[in-house]
Amino acid sequence: MEFKYRGLSATLDRHTVTDAEVDTHIQRLLQQNPRVAEVTDRPAAQGDEVILDYAGFCDGVQFPGGTGENQALVLGSGMFIPGFEEQLIDKVPGEEVTVKVTFPKEYHAEELAGKDAEFRCVIKSIRIKDPYELDDTFAKEVGGCENLQQMRQKLQESLQAYTDERGEMDLQDRLLQQASETLDFTCPQEKLDDAVNEQMKTFEAQLTRQGLSLEMYCSFMNTTQQELLEEMVPSAKTALRRQAAIDRIVELEKLEATDEEIGQAIALVARQNDMTVEQLKPYYNEDFRQAIIKSVLTGKVMALIREHATVTVVS
Repeated sequence: MEFKYRGLSATLDRHTVTDAEVDTHIQRLLQQNPRVAEVTDRPAAQGDEVILDYAGFCDGVQFPGGTGENQALVLGSGMFIPGFEEQLIDKVPGEEVTVKVTFPKEYHAEELAGKDAEFRCVIKSIRIKDPYELDDTFAKEVGGCENLQQMRQKLQESLQAYTDERGEMDLQDRLLQQASETLDFTCPQEKLDDAVNEQMKTFEAQLTRQGLSLEMYCSFMNTTQQELLEEMVPSAKTALRRQAAIDRIVELEKLEATDEEIGQAIALVARQNDMTVEQLKPYYNEDFRQAIIKSVLTGKVMALIREHATVTVVS
């Protein structure tokens, strides 16, 4: 089969953002951004948010991990140990409170499980959160706009830009997949094993961020690590084929990543991670550089395929 990456065909489904979608986004902003007001004329009540400092002690000794400063806690949320939040009700800012609790027997820290403890707390402030009205004040304080009409317009434009960008990315991804399927490619077993193991490492890292282990996941899903590895084989094969297609196009088209393009890509990584380029420098080694070059060349390949494809736009 001839390797074909020019003259491909695909459909671009362009979705126009509706007023209903803008309304949904605005309602989400209303829920996520309540108006916060400090309470000064009464003690804390159920449902209030208190800001407090605390230090935890067992048998008179302060234990690791039991200290917090300017901690926000909604009374009644159940976020702290049972019995903790109730003892902060009817307290006022500036008041020192000794909260006495017993850690659950199944507590994750074994050295504290089932033990009596006390937390020495200081209430810093009490706050309540009320929803905004859907009006110009909301548009100014949350949306940074002059009025609600302007906020709606800006939201519509940003949502449309995001939708268009996602549609274009999906199109380029499908075109690359088309091209890779025409490549005469045999996947070396060693590379396939490495790719599957790398996917497993990534999956384990995702589970760890969610507070789970691979063993726990397998137990919940009634599966085994070996079965998970086997399920990852098809996607690993696809990824290797796509990368082989990219490498072949780079070779045929003699594509290169210039210093300027590499610099722009590094600046983008820094922005995406809320860092400066200077802050990113400690992480900049040869592996990092090669990953940046790979991303630049992949972008060039996808742009080239897109430029030489026949695309039908459907609204």
